[in-house]
Amino acid sequence: MRRMILACLAAVAACVSGGAAQAANLVLNGDFEITSLPGSNAFGTFNPNNVVLGWDTTGFNFIFAPGTADTTGSAVESGATLSLWGPGNGSNNGLTISPTGGNFIGADGDYEAHPIEQVINGLTIGKKYEVSFYWAAAQQHTFDGTTTESWEVSLGNETFFTPVVNNADHGFVPWTQEKFIFTAQNTSDTLAFLAHGTPAGQPPFSLLDGVRLSEAVPEPATWAMMLLGFGFVGAAMRGRGAGNLFARFDRRLA
Repeated sequence: MRRMILACLAAVAACVSGGAAQAANLVLNGDFEITSLPGSNAFGTFNPNNVVLGWDTTGFNFIFAPGTADTTGSAVESGATLSLWGPGNGSNNGLTISPTGGNFIGADGDYEAHPIEQVINGLTIGKKYEVSFYWAAAQQHTFDGTTTESWEVSLGNETFFTPVVNNADHGFVPWTQEKFIFTAQNTSDTLAFLAHGTPAGQPPFSLLDGVRLSEAVPEPATWAMMLLGFGFVGAAMRGRGAGNLFARFDRRLA
């Protein structure tokens, strides 16, 4: 019995460590740190001079460097700047930098809302992949009223939605991590994030950072349950039965 338990634990450790080693991030520049212009700037159509490595967009989407979202803001190609409500401009709403500590995306979910996209290569058809990211909700500075924000996340022809959050006037909804499981349909597919927000004219901004996509690996608890089940099957095949195995295990714990 003791040897069986030790063997199962060893197998769990091997599976968990092996899974961690395989869980490489297939997203390039998922923290949005590598840009062609320093600091905070729009990118894509609204500032083609600012290239965010790996990502494309035609929407009203911005890079914010740490500490700039509610102070100096982010620049549009025209020379205008855009900022979000926060302590730096008069709203004690708790606006913070992202959990990764660096740049993050601010995307208008109402005006010129178009996806932020990246083509992901190296997928295996039929395999499951986990997309994880941090997101939060904010409102554009100088505008008033309550808003709602959310993200639509797609990989190929599969799409998921985050919960819709309600944001107070001049408010901020704190960062949270979201995870979705996709099944690859092609060896290369587009990963896309599209911000949604309401109402029109009170610019709702969805924030994004820490994007990862890696092969989905069962949680350690799942491995443990699977291997424990294998152990009971093995015991039954040796004529001892799962019930006897439970009884002996209970006596050892007593």
